[in-house]
Amino acid sequence: MDEKKYIAYIGTYTHGSSKGIHIFDMDVKHGCMSLRKVVSVNNPSYITISADGKYLYSIADEGVEAFLIKEDGDLEEINRASIQGMRGCYLDTDSQNQFLFVGGYHDGKVTVMRLNEDGSIGPILDGIFHKGLGSVAERNFRPHISCATLTPDEKYLCVVDLGVDHVNVYKINPGNGKLNLVDIVPCELESAPRNMIFSEDGRFAYLICELKNYVNVYQYDGSGKNPKFEKIQTISTLNDSHATGSAAAAMKFGCGGEYLFCSNAGDNSVCAYHVDKETGMLECKFILPVSGEYPKDIDLFPDGNHLFSLNHESNSITFFRVDYEKGLLIMCGKAISIETPNCVVVHELRNAK
Repeated sequence: MDEKKYIAYIGTYTHGSSKGIHIFDMDVKHGCMSLRKVVSVNNPSYITISADGKYLYSIADEGVEAFLIKEDGDLEEINRASIQGMRGCYLDTDSQNQFLFVGGYHDGKVTVMRLNEDGSIGPILDGIFHKGLGSVAERNFRPHISCATLTPDEKYLCVVDLGVDHVNVYKINPGNGKLNLVDIVPCELESAPRNMIFSEDGRFAYLICELKNYVNVYQYDGSGKNPKFEKIQTISTLNDSHATGSAAAAMKFGCGGEYLFCSNAGDNSVCAYHVDKETGMLECKFILPVSGEYPKDIDLFPDGNHLFSLNHESNSITFFRVDYEKGLLIMCGKAISIETPNCVVVHELRNAK
């Protein structure tokens, strides 16, 4: 039986020496990676992969860009499309690869685009500008969409607005992709909700808040006429002795959803929680440094035994072995130099030899 092989796609900003999406071959056993090639894209700050693993979609200065994922993991450009707005910061697709959802940080716009059978990006189906005023004049005085993600049942699109401190919940018309606002999940003023992810069974939602440095846990129920989000926990991502100016950033599940990992930019640390799968509640196990500056994204190797951190301001990727019993991160291997890394997606090569 062939051993499974994985690659990591890392999106960057390209205002310096970086040229686009970096493709890394992953050594799962030893928790390290080696650069294979770089695919030129203008500022691929966020990337995502279709549910069937056939296509990769990237933010670009031109709007959004579609790629075919070849058998060896290489990328072949399919097309580019404009989102008729300022550059986006977040992407999601549905399980049938019919829609591409784009979140816009700079203009507070959520855009729905048609996806064609060949994976190419089609026309805009809907576009909604958020309205309202936030509470932090220097940064959050207007809408800033930071995440646009589907609920697991795909009935609703949760659009997280960091600028006005709430989550807009839209019902999706499965035929034409139109959005209809059905709920608003309010957050604490000046908390700056950044990203939302759901448990594998779809019963719980986790919302990380950048400026308050905590995670809100919600019980989600989409079985009724309208969605229900009931907050059941708020838990900090920081130690008591944390650095000032910290900003909670990324969230990733590990070990089949048994653990949730969060990064703290500014504090330059990673927090690991144990997840109670019955209640959805989180228990902090450790908060430890990542040996780099401003970890914008993190992820685990597929076996869950190693973690890596994309350190945006120190232009590096650092690697660690996770000791779950002792609650430790043990640095392993050399850091990799990469300019302004921002987002990572790990992908299994389906036909690896």
